[in-house]
Amino acid sequence: MNAVVATQTGLASLDGDKLSSLERLADGLGPAELYWIAAWSAARADQLQRGILPAQPVKAVGERLTILYGSQTGQAKRIATQLSARAEAAGLAVRLMRADGYAQRDLAKETHLVVVISTQGDAEPPDDARGLVEFILGKRAPKLPGLRYAVLGLGDSSYPQFCAIGRQLDDRFAELGGTRLAPLGEADVDIDAVATPWTERALEQARQALGATQPAARVATLQPVPSRATHHRERPFAAPVLDNQTIVARDAGRDIRHIELSLEGSGLRYEPGDAVGVWPENPPALVDQWLSLLKLDGEHAVHHEGRELPLRRWLTHERELTRLSRPLIAAVADVSGDQELASLLRPDQSSRLAALFADLQPIDLWRRHPTAWSADELVAALRPQTPRLYSIASSQKAVGDEVHLTVAVIDYQAHGEPHWGAASSFLGASSDERGVPVFIEENERFRLPRDDSRDVIMIGPGTGVAPFRAFVQERRETAARGRHWLFFGNRYFSSEFLYQIEWQAALRDGSLDRLDLAFSRDGDAKVYVQQRIREQGRDLYTWLQEGAHLYVCGDANHMAKDVHAALIDVAVAHGGQSQEQAKEWLSDLLQQGRYARDVY
Repeated sequence: MNAVVATQTGLASLDGDKLSSLERLADGLGPAELYWIAAWSAARADQLQRGILPAQPVKAVGERLTILYGSQTGQAKRIATQLSARAEAAGLAVRLMRADGYAQRDLAKETHLVVVISTQGDAEPPDDARGLVEFILGKRAPKLPGLRYAVLGLGDSSYPQFCAIGRQLDDRFAELGGTRLAPLGEADVDIDAVATPWTERALEQARQALGATQPAARVATLQPVPSRATHHRERPFAAPVLDNQTIVARDAGRDIRHIELSLEGSGLRYEPGDAVGVWPENPPALVDQWLSLLKLDGEHAVHHEGRELPLRRWLTHERELTRLSRPLIAAVADVSGDQELASLLRPDQSSRLAALFADLQPIDLWRRHPTAWSADELVAALRPQTPRLYSIASSQKAVGDEVHLTVAVIDYQAHGEPHWGAASSFLGASSDERGVPVFIEENERFRLPRDDSRDVIMIGPGTGVAPFRAFVQERRETAARGRHWLFFGNRYFSSEFLYQIEWQAALRDGSLDRLDLAFSRDGDAKVYVQQRIREQGRDLYTWLQEGAHLYVCGDANHMAKDVHAALIDVAVAHGGQSQEQAKEWLSDLLQQGRYARDVY
């Protein structure tokens, strides 16, 4: 914040250190969070003037509530921020921190702690919480007999290790001597159904434990400055389709689309690294499969949770039809009486459950375990539809009021029947006749370096290349001084080299300095990006030692793990490090924000 802005906003009386602190506080926050800070500040000033609050420093550790969050897609941050605002309004002294900004030595001094944390893929912590989770679960964690804590885990029951990180932390805090403020919360993809009542209970327990008597700040009566960005997750913008074209050859055997949407009039803004949230509609052919299989009438009115809609509307717009979940398996096992199916939910059957998740969609489960289901029972058993996130493939500086996506359309045959993806099929069939419901999901940990002289290494096979198209566009528009190196891989050079013409043009104009390619099916031996990483290891390690930022985007379960292993090998081979030292080196890069991953 410069001096002119400070003077115009009434902050000229703040000294340089305070202005710097204010800038750091605001860094990375979205409009809603900034407006909340403004409202909270105004309410606190009002209370100080009326003598309700003493003008004194923040309370000591033992008198405050610390809220930590670990978030990969922003949902844990959203819940933690909401809880912090409510706790402040209830009169509690609160410290809200992202896990990677928390000093591990402070844990031994905490007395009241809430952790909101997601689980990624196969029981992995979010990248911003890896260091803290390893510390808490490791040998160096302190005894915590004076700690009262609560853990809210976020996850997706489509994965066998649902909310595993939340469970591990909850158990570990108890093992270290802590006492629960509230039982472990486990929120599925319909997060708020669990998170809202859980945070209410945890907040009430925290208020009682901390003896809060101060009246709530009158934040609700304050009106924030209006923003053009009035669209969000619960109020998406209907974005017109400007372009929808296939970017692989006709004989590729798969359908990958480049889709351009208009954001004109939405007020939506984004940065390279952010994602677009898309509220999908299930494919009409899939809905017809369900109605035919269960012999149900699509026009039958179903009343559920205070709403009444035709069954076809529930199945098209409101219910998840393409992803299995643990509760769904339990429901089918219960109705069918199949004990073998029910046994898959036991902890010792996680590998078999994972295989089932990878192989079947929900309708396959019904085909294998045929029983009579009413329309009402079906709607109650299926999970609510949730938005899908797609890494943005454009820079707003380059394309203006547009947003571009790179989408692999899921459409395949399995078990003798056609199968589809929900959002990818919806987007693949999208046209200019109607808008696509979208919102912007910020990803503050997947950002280009502030220092534009820093070099950038990008690893993005397949559709994982999407955000790096945005990165290169952005750095071209800002005339960034740093170098740019892209690793890209796919199956075939001739048919699946995504954005080939753009990358070649970028090499010519200097906005891309190096391009390493791996096409796994073009030769007798399969070649993947991790092999190219090892081959170019000496230069890659030199770039990183000189301060380069490293980014990885794509599949979490295989590619990201293989790339991580290749980076460890590079540090061992060219940095003279041991395996343990190389792992610590990469962990340190993650902690610094110089190694960022957008994996799914």
